[in-house]
Amino acid sequence: MAPRWHPDRFADRLPHLRRRARLITAIRAFFHARGYCEVETPYAVKAPGEEVHLCAFATERLHPDGRREPLFLHTSPEFAMKRLLVAGAGPIFQITRVWRNGEGGKLHAAEFSLLEWYRPGASLDGLIAETHDLLRAVLPPVVQCRGVTTDLADYERITVAEAFARDVGADVLACGEDAAALAAAAGERLRDGESWEDLFFRLLLGRIEPHLGRARPSFLTHWPAAQAALARRDPADPRVAERFEVFVCGIELANAFVELTDAAEQRARFLADRARRAALYGGTGADWPLDEDFLAALAHGMPPAAGIALGLDRLAMIATGASDINDVLWL
Repeated sequence: MAPRWHPDRFADRLPHLRRRARLITAIRAFFHARGYCEVETPYAVKAPGEEVHLCAFATERLHPDGRREPLFLHTSPEFAMKRLLVAGAGPIFQITRVWRNGEGGKLHAAEFSLLEWYRPGASLDGLIAETHDLLRAVLPPVVQCRGVTTDLADYERITVAEAFARDVGADVLACGEDAAALAAAAGERLRDGESWEDLFFRLLLGRIEPHLGRARPSFLTHWPAAQAALARRDPADPRVAERFEVFVCGIELANAFVELTDAAEQRARFLADRARRAALYGGTGADWPLDEDFLAALAHGMPPAAGIALGLDRLAMIATGASDINDVLWL
């Protein structure tokens, strides 16, 4: 097969790539019109994130005095952008490259683009509305991708608990983090060594996601607290976190939080993530130090805010109807 730069192969992708370029122009216009400032943050960082299952690319900085400093290519600009919120920069957005080692496939690339934005004072409801507005502003009214047609005129909003009740027949919150209880409620056999989290995602991917983001976009909200990541718990129900994911054309497109601003709780979550990573993958749970600078920024005082990370390449797939993420990558 000819290399991807070969004119014959490139010609097949060029219409998708030109549409991608117009998409990025439209995204910038959308955020500038809403008073957002576009920012840039470093790609090479001391701590790439604490998400348990993400693997970072390692690199190294050589200082003029001969010192060698271990660095990592970031998996998200989230920590850096939240520092800017503390500094007073928000509302802000960024279109950036990110790296996640070990990923690949028709919907995944090891190096890809994220659109990430944060608005101080935004609520879950407000961020859902703004995300829907963005989709309608930069995409056609009806989109088709990977055999699924989605009308963007309206959207479905459903909680994780409602989705489990509808598609699994289980009360996921009543089961707590008891894997055996969730398996029994779902009518599933618990596999050898399968944790509550493993089963949760098996059911989510197998029984729930096939019903999301099809006739209309779906916003899957209020995730169990064990899956809060960097989201705050819902003050009205601490069993769940103020988090949502967005699905269009059956594709998971974005992940969003009403942001956790409590430095002590964030530190405890980071330490728990490191312990889980160590149990699953060995070692100490991280090849990098705890991000004390980020925790210090939270302790200094991050304003209440909501933020979202949206896969730009997947959005380009939806805009063009491409079936493979490689069809919307320049090289």
